Amino acid sequence: MKYQFNKVYNLKLAAKTIDKIIIEPEETFSFWQLVRRADRCQKYKDGLNVIDGKTVASYGGGLCMLSDMLFWMFLHTPLTVIERHGHGALSFPSTTQDFPKGTDATVNEGWLDLKVCNKTENTFQIEIDFDERTMYGRILSKNVVNMEYAVFNSSVIYRKQGEKIYQTASVCRMETDKDSGRKTEKKLYDNRCQIGYRLPNQIKIEEDQTSEWRKR
Repeated sequence: MKYQFNKVYNLKLAAKTIDKIIIEPEETFSFWQLVRRADRCQKYKDGLNVIDGKTVASYGGGLCMLSDMLFWMFLHTPLTVIERHGHGALSFPSTTQDFPKGTDATVNEGWLDLKVCNKTENTFQIEIDFDERTMYGRILSKNVVNMEYAVFNSSVIYRKQGEKIYQTASVCRMETDKDSGRKTEKKLYDNRCQIGYRLPNQIKIEEDQTSEWRKR
């Protein structure tokens, strides 16, 4: 529990640099450009991070929960994601089973960032808040956005390669014009990660045919 409390401390420290940030037209939001100096006056604490597929305690651990939330919000706006990295491995099942697979966003200072560009004529603002149990986030817009967004998986496949199991999730978005009701489905990306926990028995796991062919 020590690391869980430390994670909350780290999240609040990092969120101070992002809360109320405004993204003007043609501006680019960078997670690390804002968060990298968050510990200048108050130092981060050790929190849990997933490194090389293993959960370990490290300085500033837990910030991925903030980048995860931001990415999820960005997917529901007209902002254009120009850099995002999924976790290479998942050590435990997600606590948000109702969320589409592969919609996480890991960060690592100087290496992995989360960036979005505002290619619209609208202006957006990020707000982040906390209570005793929950972290909240929302994105405001100066002008009305006449589009609704719904993110979903068109497919989720589990495939065994050697002794390892990988999940490949196709992440799509349905865009609905509020005025006309017209819907447009777009495939955003395929997300692949290694599964480091025992899957439920009802999950179908495919064998990698390429690996079998190479063995022969």
